Amino acid sequence: MPSLSVLKTVCRELFTKERSTRVNEPDLVMDDPDKVAAYTRAGREDGVMAPVYLFHCAQICEIIRPGDTVIDLGCGPATQLAMAARLNPDTNFIGIDLSPDMLERAREYISLQALGNVEFRTEDITQLTSFDNQRVDAVISTVALHHLSDIGSLEKTFSEIRRVLKTDGGVYIVDFGHLKSEKSIHSFAYQYADRQPELFTLDYLYSLQSAFAQQDFKHLAKKYLDGIARVYSTFLIPFMVAIKSQRRSRGPDKAVIKQLHEIRSRLPPHHKRDLADLRTFFRMGGLRSSLLE
Repeated sequence: MPSLSVLKTVCRELFTKERSTRVNEPDLVMDDPDKVAAYTRAGREDGVMAPVYLFHCAQICEIIRPGDTVIDLGCGPATQLAMAARLNPDTNFIGIDLSPDMLERAREYISLQALGNVEFRTEDITQLTSFDNQRVDAVISTVALHHLSDIGSLEKTFSEIRRVLKTDGGVYIVDFGHLKSEKSIHSFAYQYADRQPELFTLDYLYSLQSAFAQQDFKHLAKKYLDGIARVYSTFLIPFMVAIKSQRRSRGPDKAVIKQLHEIRSRLPPHHKRDLADLRTFFRMGGLRSSLLE
């Protein structure tokens, strides 16, 4: 996650002529038990990703409504999904993932939180065969699309999103953007190495190396979601890219806002700074987080 102190990285990305090559992750489906365990521990709500999950949860809450059916593409161990489901008990969520190990941990996590508004399906996000046309109220996906093997698979996913989404549906898709310099990629990957398991740091590095370019997201969003959602990115360098539809919630939900602020208040100081930096970088790129203001 970008920090206001990484001026060297920003300058490098702005002026470098390097064009780092996208490299697929070693495991397109995360099924190694040690890797899954490390990813799950570090990625829970009290782990290194806590401020990132809170930011995205606030964005998700703006594009869903009570009674909606929402699918989460590449839900992983369901940390993000559980947070959104807990804050929106009258919304129905379906987590989609290809990894049996991830879905096993996701089901355990949802069960521990006694959430009755979540189900899971083992399914390929490029072929949402269990969903009929225009039957889904909203589609979300947080930092999962870089797992796809190539641009063709990314396009198939966008095509499926458009097919299953209702005409007035909501969208919030966010992922890493591919950086120009390999040195920048390594700088981001290892900046929190002292706070997390080594396997998580390596997974972070592989994720950044396998990220799609901002232009790929812009092209596919225009082709499949034109008039539905806009593309945003972090300011100056597209470290993260988000595709979001207009707000669909029925006015400000005071209960949701209160819970989001309570979660933020419990963050340790370094996570509060990380959240503030992420909000700043996205706000300067045009994407506000109104429920956290």
